[in-house]
Amino acid sequence: MPKMKTKATAKKRFKLTGSGRLMRRRGTHSHLNYKKTEARKRRLRLPTDVFKGDRKKVRKLLPYL
Repeated sequence: MPKMKTKATAKKRFKLTGSGRLMRRRGTHSHLNYKKTEARKRRLRLPTDVFKGDRKKVRKLLPYL
Protein backbone atom coordinates (compact mmCIF):
# COMPACT_ATOMS: atom_id res chain seq x y z
CA MET A 1 0.00 0.00 0.00
CA PRO A 2 1.40 3.46 -0.88
CA LYS A 3 2.25 6.04 1.72
CA MET A 4 -0.42 8.59 2.63
CA LYS A 5 0.28 12.20 1.79
CA THR A 6 0.32 14.82 4.54
CA LYS A 7 -1.88 17.81 3.65
CA ALA A 8 0.43 20.78 3.17
CA THR A 9 -2.12 23.29 4.50
CA ALA A 10 -2.53 21.32 7.74
CA LYS A 11 1.22 20.99 8.12
CA LYS A 12 1.48 24.78 8.13
CA ARG A 13 -1.43 25.39 10.52
CA PHE A 14 -1.06 22.74 13.22
CA LYS A 15 1.78 21.69 15.49
CA LEU A 16 2.16 18.69 17.76
CA THR A 17 3.60 19.28 21.25
CA GLY A 18 5.98 16.93 23.00
CA SER A 19 3.15 15.55 25.10
CA GLY A 20 1.06 14.82 21.98
CA ARG A 21 -1.39 17.74 22.05
CA LEU A 22 -2.42 19.38 18.77
CA MET A 23 -2.02 23.14 18.78
CA ARG A 24 -3.53 25.77 16.46
CA ARG A 25 -3.30 29.52 15.93
CA ARG A 26 -6.22 31.71 17.02
CA GLY A 27 -8.35 33.41 14.41
CA THR A 28 -9.16 37.11 13.87
CA HIS A 29 -5.65 38.24 14.82
CA SER A 30 -4.53 39.53 11.45
CA HIS A 31 -7.14 42.15 10.54
CA LEU A 32 -9.27 44.94 12.04
CA ASN A 33 -6.81 45.33 14.90
CA TYR A 34 -7.57 49.01 15.51
CA LYS A 35 -10.72 48.15 17.44
CA LYS A 36 -9.29 45.35 19.58
CA THR A 37 -7.78 46.00 22.99
CA GLU A 38 -4.10 45.34 23.61
CA ALA A 39 -4.92 42.58 26.09
CA ARG A 40 -7.12 40.83 23.54
CA LYS A 41 -4.41 41.07 20.86
CA ARG A 42 -1.88 39.56 23.28
CA ARG A 43 -4.22 36.62 23.98
CA LEU A 44 -4.80 36.08 20.26
CA ARG A 45 -1.04 35.73 19.70
CA LEU A 46 -0.85 32.60 21.83
CA PRO A 47 -1.52 29.15 20.35
CA THR A 48 -4.31 27.03 21.79
CA ASP A 49 -5.53 23.43 21.67
CA VAL A 50 -7.49 22.13 18.72
CA PHE A 51 -11.17 21.70 19.61
CA LYS A 52 -12.01 18.22 20.87
CA GLY A 53 -14.48 17.55 18.03
CA ASP A 54 -11.89 18.47 15.38
CA ARG A 55 -8.94 16.44 16.67
CA LYS A 56 -9.88 13.31 14.72
CA LYS A 57 -10.18 15.30 11.47
CA VAL A 58 -6.82 17.02 11.97
CA ARG A 59 -5.09 13.69 12.73
CA LYS A 60 -6.36 12.36 9.38
CA LEU A 61 -4.80 15.34 7.60
CA LEU A 62 -1.47 14.68 9.40
CA PRO A 63 -1.02 10.90 9.23
CA TYR A 64 2.66 10.79 10.26
CA LEU A 65 2.70 13.22 13.19
